[in-house]
Amino acid sequence: MMEFGRLPNPRAAQALVDYLKSQGIECHQTFLDDVVVLSVVSASDLSAAQAEFARFRQNPLDEKYLAASWESGTTSSHLDYGAPGLSLLSRFITGAGPLTLVIFALCVLVYAALNLGFGDQTFALLSFFGATGTFQASELWRVFTPTLLHFSLMHISFNLLWWWFLGGRIETRIGTKPLLILLLVAGTVPNIAQYFLTGPNFGGLSGVVYAVAGYSWLMGVRKPSAGISLPASYMGFMVLWMVLGFFDVLGLSMANAAHLGGLMVGLLQALWDSRKTR
Repeated sequence: MMEFGRLPNPRAAQALVDYLKSQGIECHQTFLDDVVVLSVVSASDLSAAQAEFARFRQNPLDEKYLAASWESGTTSSHLDYGAPGLSLLSRFITGAGPLTLVIFALCVLVYAALNLGFGDQTFALLSFFGATGTFQASELWRVFTPTLLHFSLMHISFNLLWWWFLGGRIETRIGTKPLLILLLVAGTVPNIAQYFLTGPNFGGLSGVVYAVAGYSWLMGVRKPSAGISLPASYMGFMVLWMVLGFFDVLGLSMANAAHLGGLMVGLLQALWDSRKTR
């Protein structure tokens, strides 16, 4: 059997299994800790199951899933996803992999340190070379660590929402390795470009967010069976936001070179990964 997805709630998993069976796709559920692992019996059904899993994650209350469960005789009158608080936490954890969650937590901790009396020390430790006046060439972490710095609640909220949503999908559906490559490359190379454009005073996960956005969009176009995508309208909005930043129309301090560099990294990696997996 071949795994095509995991869900935090057995009742939700049963609804998807019932629907897939109604479509002629035989699949099984395996209970593992706090999640349900979903697998297909036949390799020929894997792509179709992955695609339907992606649709289910976007709209689990679609009437077609409930109808399929009714026809199989295995449902109550509604899909029960458990207690709202526990369900939300469970979805947050299972909707992302360990790398996604670790970076999410690090950004939150760094933001808290910046705003709870340790701002100067935290910035001095994590900022890019030269941001605090003096630096040593051996402090190589400074090429990456500005990625963890955020200077406003809106800044960190926007970045972490997209990181969890898109990065989490990449990690859970394709693997940790491609996300790690995106993080390391888009979290370093665009920082260097931003330094030469504006100097060392910058920070944020935005370059990586543009990388995972570009990667998700192009993988959805070139390899839909991978189970990740980003609607063209969303991608268009992010590109428009980046272009407006270059022309300083918004009156905001934006790391434009990091955004563009991150987007290029994501698109190039998607071209490579979609070619390899075809």
